Amino acid sequence: MIHWEAHACLPLHPEADFSPLDRLREAGVHYVSVNVGMDMNPVPQILSVLAAFRARLAAHPGRFRLVSSAQEIEQAVAAGVLAVGFDLEGGLPLLGQPDMVALYRDLGVRQIHLAYNRNNPVADGCHDVERGLTPLGRRMVEAINRAGLLMDCSHTGRRCSLDIMAVSSQPVIFSHANPLALVEHGRNITDAQIKACAATGGVVCISGVSAFLGNPAPTATDVARHAAHVAGLVGAGHAGIGLDIGFRQHELNDHPPGDYEPAYWWPRSAGYSGSIERMTYTPVDTWQHLHEALRRTGMSPAEADGVMGDNMLRVARQVWQPR
Repeated sequence: MIHWEAHACLPLHPEADFSPLDRLREAGVHYVSVNVGMDMNPVPQILSVLAAFRARLAAHPGRFRLVSSAQEIEQAVAAGVLAVGFDLEGGLPLLGQPDMVALYRDLGVRQIHLAYNRNNPVADGCHDVERGLTPLGRRMVEAINRAGLLMDCSHTGRRCSLDIMAVSSQPVIFSHANPLALVEHGRNITDAQIKACAATGGVVCISGVSAFLGNPAPTATDVARHAAHVAGLVGAGHAGIGLDIGFRQHELNDHPPGDYEPAYWWPRSAGYSGSIERMTYTPVDTWQHLHEALRRTGMSPAEADGVMGDNMLRVARQVWQPR
């Protein structure tokens, strides 16, 4: 059994403290996808973060291992170290060039989604006017498939995500998204999106963010309830976990340089307070209570194992290979 954390956030700063990753490992996590940039972050900032994070991982081989395959995750687990991959949130860091996808892959990025809340030339964000996937976006999806990366639809507009899932030749995931049927929020996804994801062979990973779970102090029980909705709709084999814990380190300023407007990316009209500072998250020890919480929803032990990580490992085995 593999425990797969599909999305976590450290400060986007070269001096970010990596101790939260140790906490995840101690809580039983085997693989974590760490964010290295979003649409609002310029490429120089993203490259600085990638360089620093890669160096930090390499400097501590007894704690962490940057991986590029499902086999390498299993090897890391056998060695008792945390397997790590990176993810990119948005199409703007691709600079309009599909060839950038393979470059980020070679730097350790293992999954990408194409819009962060707002529209860009590639795709639509979930808090913007719907247009659908652009012609450039179709080329980006093809490049992501070709490079052997996970095609993610989190933060993406509903119509656009359906377009992406229709275009992709590989399973598509939502690395951190929750059912709209349980909590009305623009970041949450419809049953139609969940069914389309499952039809690709993909996985919907449940976020642990308070506003999306519908509880200001979310727990493993809340996460399990949302996973059970996905399981009831399309089968437990298509549910996973991406708690999206934001490990804030207030002494570090990781804001994008220049004219940065948080209220644009997290609009008040969508229920935010002009930023995500007031969001709360499930605690790290949620991982130690999740299996039992999933079982209480009626899942079998094997189904709960799948949600905890084996489902995402299955998709990674299929997708993480150069094409």
